Amino acid sequence: MSRVPLIDPAHATGERKQLLDQIHGAFGATPAMFRAVANSSAALKSMWGSFGALGGGVIPAKLGEQIAVAVADRNGCEYCLAAHTMLGRKAGASAAEMAAAQQGESADAHTAAALRFALKLVDGRGQVSDADVQALRAAGFDDGQVVEVLAHVALNLFTNYVNVAFGVPLDFPAVKLQRAAA
Repeated sequence: MSRVPLIDPAHATGERKQLLDQIHGAFGATPAMFRAVANSSAALKSMWGSFGALGGGVIPAKLGEQIAVAVADRNGCEYCLAAHTMLGRKAGASAAEMAAAQQGESADAHTAAALRFALKLVDGRGQVSDADVQALRAAGFDDGQVVEVLAHVALNLFTNYVNVAFGVPLDFPAVKLQRAAA
C-alpha cells in the first residue's frame, strides 16, 4: 500500500489534471507512480517535463531504458525495473539485452560504457573521476551525451526514490531484481 495517496485523475483539477491527462494519453493509463507524485503539482510537472525533455534528447530511447533498468536494479526499485523493462522492449531491446542492462552489462561497447558510467554515478553518489568521464568520451560519447547520461541517471534516481520511499504499488509486469538476489 502506498505511503501517500494515489491521486485519482478523475478528481484532479487545474494543472494537475492537465498533466495527468497528458500522462494517460502517453501510456493509455495513468501509472501509479505518477498518481503518487501528483500529490505535488510541482513535482509532477518536474518529473513529466524531464521525461519529455530527455525523450527528445540525443540519447536513444533504447539506451535510456537500459540505463533506467541498471539504476533501478542498483537501487532495488521493483517498480522502475518493471516499467523500464517493458518500455525498453517497446524501444527495440531484446529480453536478453534488458536482462544484461539490469546487471550493468551489454555486448555493445557503446552501451556498456554508458551503463558503467551510470552505475559509477549511482554508487559514488555523483563522485566520478576524470578517467570515468574520459572513458565515456573514448567510447564515442560527446560532451552533450555525457551530460544526458547523467540526466537520465538523475531522473531515474528521482523515480526510484519515489517508488521505494512511498511503496508505490506495482502496475507493470514484475521483473526480478538481480542485485537483491546476489
